[in-house]
Amino acid sequence: MDRLIIAIDGPSGSGKSTVGKAVAQRLGYLYIDSGAVYRAVGLKALETNTPLDDIAAVTSLALKSKIKLEGDPDHLKVFLDGRDISDQIRLPGASHASSVVATIAEVREAVVEKLREMAQAGGVVMDGRDIGTKVFPDAQLKLFLDASLDVRARRRCDEERERGRDVTVAQIRAELEKRDRRDRERTATPLVRAFDAVFIDTSDLPLEGVIERALEIARTRS
Repeated sequence: MDRLIIAIDGPSGSGKSTVGKAVAQRLGYLYIDSGAVYRAVGLKALETNTPLDDIAAVTSLALKSKIKLEGDPDHLKVFLDGRDISDQIRLPGASHASSVVATIAEVREAVVEKLREMAQAGGVVMDGRDIGTKVFPDAQLKLFLDASLDVRARRRCDEERERGRDVTVAQIRAELEKRDRRDRERTATPLVRAFDAVFIDTSDLPLEGVIERALEIARTRS
């Protein structure tokens, strides 16, 4: 089989991350966690005492940093300039810094280039909201996962409760509605289905069914 670039997009709660990790695991592909790359940039800014609001300086850090991902989806290792930072990027400081640097357009462009470099040899899976339209517009396989708002709200509510958050389905539904509107209406890289993406409605499909459907499509593209 040819080693594909698989881009998975969709709104929150559609199952794209879970499906993406499972597909990568079964195909022996690298699962690219773009959030981890932004966290690495944020961590380096903290370690070098670079002001997070200094766009030029943070962008320079993002461009010069060597960031590498290795391992299976459930045990992904993140390396910054040859150093394993897998644990450090999950600390509150790095988490906050990543959320700040990720809003800088120039940093996002730098990170996109790094993500493309990681995928040059193929054999990668990445999910998000603009992967098939912005990050990997030439991906051999693009999937767009979606589900009804009510189904997504129930799924996300279950996830949040497992994390210990006391929430209701109605509360999560309102949060998702707001997130959907922001994702679809933003000027820069809005959430849209790429014209050549295969649409999968996950509303009434069990997780295993969605994974098998994605793998079946992947086999036809390789």
